[in-house]
Amino acid sequence: MKTLSRPGWIGWSLMWLVLGVTGCRILGWKGPYRVPRPLPSPPIIDLHAHVAGVGAGNSGCFVSPEMAASWKFGIYLGAFGTSREELHRQGDDVLLDRVAAHVSGSSNVHAAVVLALDGWVDERGELDREKTQVFVPNEFVARGVTRHPRLRFGASIHPRRPDAIARLDAAAAAGAVLVKWIPSIMNIDPADPAYVPFYRRMAELGMPLLSHAGKERSFAWSRDELADPARLRLPLSHGVVVIAGHVAAGGENEGRRDFDSLLGLMREHPRLMADISALTQANRHGWLREALAEPAMEGRLLYGSDFPLMNTALVSPWHFPLQLTRAQMSAISSITNAWDRDVALKRALGVPPDIFRRTAHVLGEAAR
Repeated sequence: MKTLSRPGWIGWSLMWLVLGVTGCRILGWKGPYRVPRPLPSPPIIDLHAHVAGVGAGNSGCFVSPEMAASWKFGIYLGAFGTSREELHRQGDDVLLDRVAAHVSGSSNVHAAVVLALDGWVDERGELDREKTQVFVPNEFVARGVTRHPRLRFGASIHPRRPDAIARLDAAAAAGAVLVKWIPSIMNIDPADPAYVPFYRRMAELGMPLLSHAGKERSFAWSRDELADPARLRLPLSHGVVVIAGHVAAGGENEGRRDFDSLLGLMREHPRLMADISALTQANRHGWLREALAEPAMEGRLLYGSDFPLMNTALVSPWHFPLQLTRAQMSAISSITNAWDRDVALKRALGVPPDIFRRTAHVLGEAAR
């Protein structure tokens, strides 16, 4: 008669690992941050999608040698579904085409704002190519979105440029829906009084400012003190609608969390908002929960994805075993469209319908 052999140490180890993980899940289960609710009626607009380029096809884009050599750049291109070789062969327009294809294939997201990115501008008002890590000109994005009706133009203009206001007017005429800054890599201090005329013109045009706030780790280096939300008080005081990117997650200045500085500023300025882009990334866990629980942020949060990062391993439903069931994690991870997967994950975590809906109202697209 055949006898069953007793499990060896590997078998026992695996058994105890499974039991341990299961026990931790049972004891640590917390559920979603809020009770999930149905998605709102269209349109859902993504406020925060990036492109870049290597200059192929006379795009005017470039990345610094340091950034191009970084392991991060290859991951970014892979998230678009392209490669350096394809860009050099077909031109940087491929990136905009890939973004448009993802959005067009989405059942939930009606449109995405694709962001240009100005560079490091020095004290003389000139672009410093040595210090600029990524440059995406307005003309490249403005021209590209005309081919894709579900993309919107997000301009980027350094206010130190001598023709900054003329550039702002030109961007508005080309259909820009906002101005995007990453102060920590663009050498912008939003609190500089020299920028007041630029802010006044933005307010006259009704052009919102989407400014990265908090820690920045997507680039080779950054001056995070320039992304302190407290520095956004000046544009707010001149009538600009300001959107703090990523709810200022992760940063700290003068011994205070940037998130807390943002909350204090929100209590002062009703025109200050924030987006939830990147808050499901593995390196930003906990910030979405905190933002959704904060009364000062009620009615101030906007939907954003931070594409292409939400299409990488940084963002996965499997990172939320204490908020989602195994069935939910499996179902969400099986969604092939990047935007539908992002919306499904955020909805399952409890992002309410008004956050998905609000971007369209802020950008004046509710009836578009």
